[in-house]
Amino acid sequence: MRSGSADRREDAIYMEGKKIEDYKTRCAELVKRLNDASDAYYNGREELMSNYEWDAMFDELSMLEAQTGYILPDSPTQNTGYEENNGEKELHEFPALSLAKTKQVSELQKWAQDRPIWLSWKLDGLTLVLTYDNGRLSRILTRGNGTIGTNITYLKNSIQGFPLTIRYQGHLVVRGEATISYTDFELINDTIEDDDEKYANPRNLASGTLSLDDPEKVKERHVHFNAFTLVYLEDEINSWGERMDFLEKEGFTVVDREQATAAALPAAIERWTEKVEKRQMDIPVDGLVICYDDTEYAASGNVTGHHAARAGYAFKWQDVSARSKLDHIEWSCAASTISPVAVFEPVQLEGTTVSRASLCNISEMKRLGIGDQCVLEVIKANKIIPKCIAVTESTGSFQIPDQCPVCGAKTQIRISPRSNTETLHCTNPDCSAKHVKKFTRFVSKSGMDIDGLSIQTILRFMNEGFLKEFADIYHLNEYVGRIREMEGFGEKSCDNLLRAIEKSRQVHPVNFIYALCIPMIGIDAGKKMIAENGFDGFLERMETGQGFEEIPGIGPEKSRSVMEWYAGDRNKSSLKALLKEVTIKKVEGSAAAGGKCEGFTFVITGEVHHYKNRDEFKAYVEAAGGKVTGSVTSKTNFLVNNDAHSTSSKNRKAAELGIPVITEDEFVERFGA
Repeated sequence: MRSGSADRREDAIYMEGKKIEDYKTRCAELVKRLNDASDAYYNGREELMSNYEWDAMFDELSMLEAQTGYILPDSPTQNTGYEENNGEKELHEFPALSLAKTKQVSELQKWAQDRPIWLSWKLDGLTLVLTYDNGRLSRILTRGNGTIGTNITYLKNSIQGFPLTIRYQGHLVVRGEATISYTDFELINDTIEDDDEKYANPRNLASGTLSLDDPEKVKERHVHFNAFTLVYLEDEINSWGERMDFLEKEGFTVVDREQATAAALPAAIERWTEKVEKRQMDIPVDGLVICYDDTEYAASGNVTGHHAARAGYAFKWQDVSARSKLDHIEWSCAASTISPVAVFEPVQLEGTTVSRASLCNISEMKRLGIGDQCVLEVIKANKIIPKCIAVTESTGSFQIPDQCPVCGAKTQIRISPRSNTETLHCTNPDCSAKHVKKFTRFVSKSGMDIDGLSIQTILRFMNEGFLKEFADIYHLNEYVGRIREMEGFGEKSCDNLLRAIEKSRQVHPVNFIYALCIPMIGIDAGKKMIAENGFDGFLERMETGQGFEEIPGIGPEKSRSVMEWYAGDRNKSSLKALLKEVTIKKVEGSAAAGGKCEGFTFVITGEVHHYKNRDEFKAYVEAAGGKVTGSVTSKTNFLVNNDAHSTSSKNRKAAELGIPVITEDEFVERFGA
């Protein structure tokens, strides 16, 4: 039997000329599409839709459910997340509920009432729940569906941002977001050759990374935990702000925060939004969060299947779109994939001028209906990344290039067996764009130390035809006019880049060897080879075929790797071309022997002021015969920290082991500069 309210609801729908069954069918369709998209999203697979599309569908579903009262049990409006497919599942001690969301500042003000509140970022990553007992980390769970999560405690040494031990000895539960920065996301994605293995965004990468079984691979991707709430501790702290201060003092990375009132919210939100619009945030965010400072009051609200009424309120930015006429499609090669980029008439969007947006792949171009002439509707996803969401007035069809824009080799369309996605690839195995990871190593601080040549800039220069081999970097001044006209470059940034390139012409032999990208040969191996015979001896051993097998710490495998690398005509030619461009600094082969740091092992932490950075500090220690490690152990002789009274985990470990903590000035006084 139907209730009177249900009768009236259905009667209202009939009055609009539609049957209730039509609405139920649409609800079921929306639930399935949203859940399928969430499944892919939470399990690190290729995205099925953009956040913009997901939000629009979610809003439509919420409206239909409110209008009809018809709510399916698996509706995303009733569930807090989506369960990961892999790993051992465990019950959350405290349900990880989601927050109510709005795009209206006025709704936040109404919710805040006249109570003290806090404003913080809504980070775009994977929520983790950490549990501590007796001062030690005992469990890490993913959020999962909010009730049950996946146990990933085995990754405790692979994720940054939280301590393994804390001073607090009681039971403690903290919740936070595991994120990967835009910088690391772009670096990782651009060096993945298999298009099927690429990630759609940093959040997708974080999710996929935390599902890996290999802790070392996870560690390489720089996943960072950001605590956003202290769920439980046995001591009574009823202020959210004081709880966050407590976590910070215990060694956690804590989300940025600002205390506010309802009246102050509009101005505060405008300031925080400006940081995102000006690309001042390298960590991905997709909104803001407000919460009550009074945690006792916050815990007293009603709880639905989807969220706790007083736990907090999430603010998501309104997506502002603009229309523009397509000028042309630019095809850009990175790794083995050639990706389309829409270049259109410049438009003002979210306070900046936008004229380019990635179209991802051939399948996405077909889905949008891209023609050789068309009008694009563009947004800035999360106020950062330009994205084409629709196409109108399309005529003709787009052309797929039959030659690679970097090397001119033939192209090939491939269809992914997993996702059925069409992508374009270069068929030349020696294409420079396929070796971009080597270029990033070449210009890194451990290599030639050329600031301003990010992986994205290197790829752009490759696609413009400026770079094919390492030595071409030293001829970029020939293209200075074109570089200054490129988007993102101006006279100042261009001049800074050229100065950095000129400075790198004087290079330490160990850094030069590292920059050559010889397999299995890093900084340590380079030091051992240079210490034996100097750089001239290094060249002579390769040229004569003598090898490096008898050098302590090198051995037959590494020696064979160097000799096989040198036997390659391309590598030998690249080395000779580079030696015409750079000057290798003269260093004594055994300069480190008998140095002031010989026999000592140091750990360096915190900010430095005497040395340019910690890398320069480390280089001095090693040149003086010492050793620098990343963690304090019983083999450490000194911990160098300018904040000798810090309560960081390294300082606590040093105190526990009786290891002296000295400042940088004390180091210089004792061991020289």
